[in-house]
Amino acid sequence: MNDLWNAILGLQDQLSAHVLLSASAIALGITVALPLAVWASRSERVARISLAFASLVQTIPALALLALFFPVLLSLRAVFGNGLPTLGFLPALLALTLYALLPILRNAVTAQANLDPGVIEAAEGVGMTLRQRLLLVEAPLAAPYIMAGIRTAAVWTIGAATLATTIGQKSLGDPIFAGLQTQNWVLVLAGCLVSAALAMLADTLLGIIERGFRERRRALSVGGLVAVALGVVAALFAQFGGNEDERIVIGAKSFSEQYVLARLIGQRLEASGFEVEYRDGLGSAIAHSAAATGRVDIYVDYTGTIWANQMKREDNLPREAMYDEIVQWEEANTGMRVLGRLGFENAYGLAVTQDTARSRSLNSIADLARVAPQMTVGGDPEFFERPEWIAVRDAYGLRFGEQRNFSPTFMYNALRSGEADVIGAYTSDGRIEADKLTVLADPEGAFPNYDAVLLLSPEAGKNEAVVSALQPLIGAIDVGAMRAANYSVDREEDKLSFNEAARLLAQRAGL
Repeated sequence: MNDLWNAILGLQDQLSAHVLLSASAIALGITVALPLAVWASRSERVARISLAFASLVQTIPALALLALFFPVLLSLRAVFGNGLPTLGFLPALLALTLYALLPILRNAVTAQANLDPGVIEAAEGVGMTLRQRLLLVEAPLAAPYIMAGIRTAAVWTIGAATLATTIGQKSLGDPIFAGLQTQNWVLVLAGCLVSAALAMLADTLLGIIERGFRERRRALSVGGLVAVALGVVAALFAQFGGNEDERIVIGAKSFSEQYVLARLIGQRLEASGFEVEYRDGLGSAIAHSAAATGRVDIYVDYTGTIWANQMKREDNLPREAMYDEIVQWEEANTGMRVLGRLGFENAYGLAVTQDTARSRSLNSIADLARVAPQMTVGGDPEFFERPEWIAVRDAYGLRFGEQRNFSPTFMYNALRSGEADVIGAYTSDGRIEADKLTVLADPEGAFPNYDAVLLLSPEAGKNEAVVSALQPLIGAIDVGAMRAANYSVDREEDKLSFNEAARLLAQRAGL
């Protein structure tokens, strides 16, 4: 219980960001839905189209809706300039606003459609204008039903906002995604409990406002509104009361190694007097774009990922030539500074258990090709869409009987349990040695090299104090030290926290 309580107390920053994002989305949803509902009450066609659109949005998974705003805003930047953010708060706000529309709009339209015609006729009979009728008659009668819709929208939005982590927005999804990756269920439970408590609190306060409208008790409505406003103000103060603009933002993708390296970088910067902040759980494309646009100041990437995903290169150069071209390409195209290689490689590799390797005589991916139709291959959520996988698949003619996606952590569990026969493993992962897995050779050289490199945003790359603090990391981490640190957070018992693992890594690397 102490661990859970400490984890909850450590979520103040994520909680305040979650409150601001959810409150902004609900407020914007109300701002859009209420005028639209009034218009819809005067036009059956508008009602039909608006409700159909809001219902269509609900059929799109919240995670997909959040992700779709990234390419949309990226396209709009060509029109409005580089000042338009493509990651973080804005895309999360827009996606969650659309998600909140349906319950508010439906309840508002239904409430107005079911108003007593006699009341409307009486209002018209006493000579009320359209505006007076709306404000003095229709709005008070419809308010309780509209508040019921807002309550539903609030609960949905607070829950869906946990997914904003994936597009670089701080939220209560941060501990949930980090905990799922490392099977740290205390961290997952802490994020879920705080998110659920926030949703219940919001529902209760909005319920008080609804009751005030229903019973015509102004004190209840005003009291509920004041409580909601105080909560939002407290979140604003928590988020912007400090010197957030002076913090160094460190990005991390959604697997253990990235979390550990981000904390190692953060510890070195803090030792040099900097304040740091973490953006965890980012996808490869999101992380690179976030650093290029300054939403993230520093993150670790891999040469093969940049080569295939960002540069769209399909050839496979020797290690030094590839690194030199990446450095030049980043400087010319994104303005980012590649500070250097950390000293280890985390390549993709196709891994099987030793029993599978023996029973099927598998030594290389070429051997795998002949038995692949009888096997199930597993990979992380982005693996099968990556150019590297396509290149390997085509180079060896791999055609598996079944293809399944797993989170990076559960992927290894799937191999142990027989849910998958082959996985796209990471060669610096400590679970390869712990589980005694066999990584199949790649005689065709289809997988590029994946040297870990430290990237700095255009602004951070010009900060010599930051560069000086991070320079000792270059070339200091070997694959053995990285595997040990990774395994320390991934093992099932006696797990270390990311910060503890980072300190262990620093000791092993002589830092």
